[in-house]
Amino acid sequence: MTDFTPANPVLTPIRDHAEELAKAEAGVAALAEKRNDRWYPKFHIASNGGWINDPNGLTYYKGRWHVFYQLHPYGTQWGPMHWGHVSSADMLTWKREPIMFAPSLEQEKDGVFSGSAVIGDDGALRFYYTGHRWANGHDNTGGDWQVQMLATPDNDELTSATKQGMIIDCPTDQVDHHYRDPKVWKTGDKWYMTFGVSSKKKRGQMWLFSSDDMVRWTYERVLFQHPDPDVFMLECPDFFPIKDKDGNEKWVIGFSAMGSKPKGFMNRNVNNAGYMIGTWEPGGEFKPETEFRLWDCGHNYYAPQSFHVDGPEHGGDGRQIVYGWLSPFVEPVPMQEDGWCGHLTLPREITLGDDGDVVTAPVKEMEGLRADTFDHGEITLDIDGEKTICDDAEAVEIEMTIDLAHSTAERAGLKVHATEDGGYTYVAYDDQIGRVVVDRQAMKNGDRGYRAAPLTEAELAAGTLDLRVFVDRGSVEVYVNGGHQVLSSYSYASEGPRAIRLSAESGSLKVTSLKVHHMKSIGLE
Repeated sequence: MTDFTPANPVLTPIRDHAEELAKAEAGVAALAEKRNDRWYPKFHIASNGGWINDPNGLTYYKGRWHVFYQLHPYGTQWGPMHWGHVSSADMLTWKREPIMFAPSLEQEKDGVFSGSAVIGDDGALRFYYTGHRWANGHDNTGGDWQVQMLATPDNDELTSATKQGMIIDCPTDQVDHHYRDPKVWKTGDKWYMTFGVSSKKKRGQMWLFSSDDMVRWTYERVLFQHPDPDVFMLECPDFFPIKDKDGNEKWVIGFSAMGSKPKGFMNRNVNNAGYMIGTWEPGGEFKPETEFRLWDCGHNYYAPQSFHVDGPEHGGDGRQIVYGWLSPFVEPVPMQEDGWCGHLTLPREITLGDDGDVVTAPVKEMEGLRADTFDHGEITLDIDGEKTICDDAEAVEIEMTIDLAHSTAERAGLKVHATEDGGYTYVAYDDQIGRVVVDRQAMKNGDRGYRAAPLTEAELAAGTLDLRVFVDRGSVEVYVNGGHQVLSSYSYASEGPRAIRLSAESGSLKVTSLKVHHMKSIGLE
């Protein structure tokens, strides 16, 4: 393949970056002045105005957690991408930081697209991201023209950065324009980068590059090609090692598959974020040992990015933490009327369970958001019974254990965001299909439909079901059996008090424990 990695970064400014950042700040501020908070999150990361999508540049650096995200500062629909930024000392209380990147170079004149952050051997942080241009110069009808870029922070607080320029060009004779979202890591004495590619044959791939100095990169091979010919692009790729219960190293490859077709309960969203578990040796291809599995079975999960945190203060051998984007895939998107659109999921820690599959549970820090706890103890509902747990719940976490062995209901669970007009979102166990569902059929605003997360035979045989349900003003996140499955969905409540009701359909329900925690704000409202 023709060499397309320049010896030095190519820097071609076309606009003053400081001026573009100032314009973007003003754009967000103008939208924030008119913001409606009816669904604005209390304990999830969102921009104070404008549209956001993918989490970017996630890192723990010099004593602070940093989350960047794709931001359109001039409207509530997708547009020219910038990088928004928040930071925190404890992952509980967050501070808004200045917008980090705005389009100012020729290679990114139509958008500073997604990427990652990594700390080098010298202790310095580097940002890798995709520079985006429209191939025809003005819109998407001619496809994308995308390249990989490098930037370095100006200070330890990461409040500004200097763009170094393009480090990997796009071989347009080899790809079908999609060519983005770099992920960088180190194995042994070499640095590696992968990103998503749509080949000339329109096959979703991840390419592998290597480097000795983190600046000059060499193409090695196709790291992975998705086996489904309908999948034409692998957005927001992720790749990291993880230990199984016996201490053996496995590799998890993650991506957001564009083009996958719905099949039964799988791939119900417009595009679907998932992973495979397998093996990898430096310089080789990834060898999957599992099928494609969803990171999250909800309506609105997409574009996750994980990062590794080392050190004894973070759990000894380190932690793999992931944020995802709650993506409003399907019109109508009612929050676009409110001066903002989109927020991130809670941070989750990735581990491997005893069954060898991925587990994603909320990081332990989330318990620090609990303002108070109401313990409802054991509850039993007779056939078609219902009980109000909260009269008005704006932001809560619910921990509940259902005794499946002593319940007969066909469906049973929690009706959250239950309003006087009959609207609600139902988080329930469906005994006929052996799955946990998030059902929005009664929701009065936005897209409806339901999603379902499977339980294993072992989980069903155990006779109990643990649910941890986070209800924010406009969304719900459901963690099943400690994070063996998760469902994340928007839930646009109607006006008035938002009750939570425990419900049983066509049978009885026995709940052995139920606790409600009111949640504090993370400080971004």
